[in-house]
Amino acid sequence: MYKPSQYKKEDPDYILQFIRAHPFATFVLQGERLLATHIPILTKGAADDFFLFGHVAVHNPQRECLQDEMEVLLIFQGPDAYISSSWYSKPDISTWDYSAVHINARLKIQREEELVESLKELVAHFESRQAEPIYYDDIPKEILESHLPKITGFWLYPTRIDAIAKLSQNKKSTDVASIIAHLKQQDCPAQFELIHQIKKEND
Repeated sequence: MYKPSQYKKEDPDYILQFIRAHPFATFVLQGERLLATHIPILTKGAADDFFLFGHVAVHNPQRECLQDEMEVLLIFQGPDAYISSSWYSKPDISTWDYSAVHINARLKIQREEELVESLKELVAHFESRQAEPIYYDDIPKEILESHLPKITGFWLYPTRIDAIAKLSQNKKSTDVASIIAHLKQQDCPAQFELIHQIKKEND
């Protein structure tokens, strides 16, 4: 990851909270070619000592490549937006505001009982937000038994973590205010979090 010093993030709490807020990751590994899949990834542990877990379908081309101890890359991305130079007080270069966390990790394939516990935790994490949640143990047994052989779970142990939040930190306060005002005009729900992050970084 390219991360100029004014944008890089190294605080473990920031990184862990970012991952938890944006769990739908890009999972990248080297097969006969580079392969990527978009999957939910959850964390276990504290900010200064955590690992992650997820799963892929057995028919996914990545499955044939999975081996214990192999290196993979996880990409977690926050909201982003084009920032037009027309929003600045003086002519300048247009850019893009965004935030992301990259994790290089060592993979370990889960045993079946570990996969089941991981799936229970995954379902509980997302279903708990629903008005009428359906948890793992609420799913008919025959459906679970037919589904389990179709997926492979894995643990992911970080070996390198890189994080960036490029959020107009190098701009004058008047230009930051203009950027926020123009993003608001777009009336896009996805920009609300980005606006919040820009404000937080430039307080």
